[in-house]
Amino acid sequence: MKQMDKLKSKLNSLSERGSFRRIIIVIGALGIALILFSDHLPFGRSTGGTQTRTAEAYAAELEKSLESFLSTVEGAGKTRVLLTMENSAETVYVANGAAKTKEIEPRIRGVLVLCEGGDDPQTVARISEAVTKALDISAAKVCIAKLSE
Repeated sequence: MKQMDKLKSKLNSLSERGSFRRIIIVIGALGIALILFSDHLPFGRSTGGTQTRTAEAYAAELEKSLESFLSTVEGAGKTRVLLTMENSAETVYVANGAAKTKEIEPRIRGVLVLCEGGDDPQTVARISEAVTKALDISAAKVCIAKLSE
């Protein structure tokens, strides 16, 4: 009870000096400003619909991952990978934006693998099988060649 009385007396002394009103006005103005400029702030956006990630970004991630793995294939040596994509990745959300319903990855049009062992038929077969299985694409979409030095 004693603490409540102290709090009340402090609030009364603030309101008597006018600083309490100024504080309330400043806080209110800041709140209104935040509401007005909330459309321009990067956080809290969930509009529903779809959100896309570029095919280039998705391809770059896959290329880096494939290069890392394929360079460890016996006989492959130094490896470079190039992917071509048909469309962009797409994430579909429910109307209120709260939950992701599904993510649609871009389709791979083709894969070019350049490696030091690209002239060895056994190495080419291993890499071709690894790429087709990893990406779930046909061998017709994969081209493997020797990396020039």
